[in-house]
Amino acid sequence: MSDSLQPVWHPRHNPWLITVTVMLAVFMEVLDTSIANIALPHIAGSLSATPEEATWILTSYLVSNAIILPMTGWLGNYFGRKRVLLSCLVMFTFASVLCGLAWDLPTLVIARILQGFGGGAMVPIAQSIMLESFPPQKRGAAMAVFAQGVVVAPILGPTLGGWITDNYSWRWIFYINVPVGIFAVLMAKWVVEDPPYIKRNLTATIDYFGFALLAVWLATMQIVLDKGQEADWFGAEWVRWFTFASAVSFLAFIWWEFSTDHPLVDLSVFKNRNFTVGLILMTSLAAILYGTTAQLPLFLQTLMGYPALQAGYAMSPRGVAAFVTTFFVGRLVGKIRMRWLLCIGFTTLAYSSFLLAGINLSISMSSVIWPSVINGIAISFIFVPLTTTTMSQLGQAQIGNASGLYNLMRNLGGSIGIAFVTTMLARGAQTHQALMVGHLTATDPAYVQHLADAKRVLGHHADAVTATKQAYNALYSLLDQQSHLWAFVDNFYLFGLLALAGIPLIFLFKRVPYTRKPAASSH
Repeated sequence: MSDSLQPVWHPRHNPWLITVTVMLAVFMEVLDTSIANIALPHIAGSLSATPEEATWILTSYLVSNAIILPMTGWLGNYFGRKRVLLSCLVMFTFASVLCGLAWDLPTLVIARILQGFGGGAMVPIAQSIMLESFPPQKRGAAMAVFAQGVVVAPILGPTLGGWITDNYSWRWIFYINVPVGIFAVLMAKWVVEDPPYIKRNLTATIDYFGFALLAVWLATMQIVLDKGQEADWFGAEWVRWFTFASAVSFLAFIWWEFSTDHPLVDLSVFKNRNFTVGLILMTSLAAILYGTTAQLPLFLQTLMGYPALQAGYAMSPRGVAAFVTTFFVGRLVGKIRMRWLLCIGFTTLAYSSFLLAGINLSISMSSVIWPSVINGIAISFIFVPLTTTTMSQLGQAQIGNASGLYNLMRNLGGSIGIAFVTTMLARGAQTHQALMVGHLTATDPAYVQHLADAKRVLGHHADAVTATKQAYNALYSLLDQQSHLWAFVDNFYLFGLLALAGIPLIFLFKRVPYTRKPAASSH
């Protein structure tokens, strides 16, 4: 009861004006997590780097982003939330200019690290500012707007990146941040303000040891997730050492943060059941969202032969569906119980994944677009009520720290989802090929018939020996395609099962109380 009697702070400016301001930062930052993916071959060629070396452009950004995320609450309290937001916007915009001007790969990687540090704190700071600017009964609508950046931006990133790279230059995928960043700085300077409970305490002890443990834990884990499949996971010695270092530093970090007087990250927030359950569900959702976003264009390009930009266009309806549905769901928050919205969302997400598990090599684009649209609708039904419910039992002063952890798990969940996809596609294709190759024998009637047909067709264009070799090659190519197809099918099916597994956790949430009309005492 004491929390409800506590005076609630309200900003001087209109909350929706504040929302527009911080959403510029959110959309810009989240877009940059995926916009460079499609341009990697162009960047590698331009900077005389191999495709494997070019992936450090993505890894460096994710590592620095992950390190700074859980520190956001502490940074906001130490320097002031408005100062941190402005500093991050300036750093991100400046780093974007450096990325565009990069003359070699090391320069670009350093610029991306700087960009990741600047961008990492922007999303949780923006989320904290939005949640604090609105009264509890209107936070669902605010989170609907926030979802536009966090959900739609990574879906649209590859399409926008492909279009810019094809029509201009890869450097412009970074330069487009500059005018947006400058405008966001000016707006933030005008409308954003620190709540009274954000007390700048420059005399407080800085948790250097906690920061070191945090950096080692997240950096080693992110590098393993991003580079593990490329290095054959635990077959590589450095992967084993990095995993060991990550596990030890994680346990040491947990122990240290609970034992020190001035922790870098306040882990006591995990005592809140809604927050802990919400974090688990967000990690699962991010794994499915980023995993599907990585896998579907790969299927369209490698097996269906779509150009990169056309594959991006096939994904665009998913983002449009998420964009439109999110506003609708925002209006339902507070009118329909959160757990029912979440049940609808996770059930629909599972359904869309099972639909995608029905793909084959003869499907039309519509067979990909409609499940993707359903997927976008499902994500909107999950993201808004999930974020609102996760933060519902926290006081205003806890939101900054909680937002950093929440967005950290979203990023890590995405990295796990992408690592899962790349690993399972490679290993799954090998497994299916080993199972299917047993049918390529002289005792299998179907194989004998297909081989004879291929020889007959190819015999019109080459001699008998050459035609026979080409026939064998054609059948092996078909086997390879089919084995990769089944690997894609398995992954989509597993994503569906993961979505269904989240439904029982929904019923662990405590009910979120909402007042349709503000009580008289609140005035």
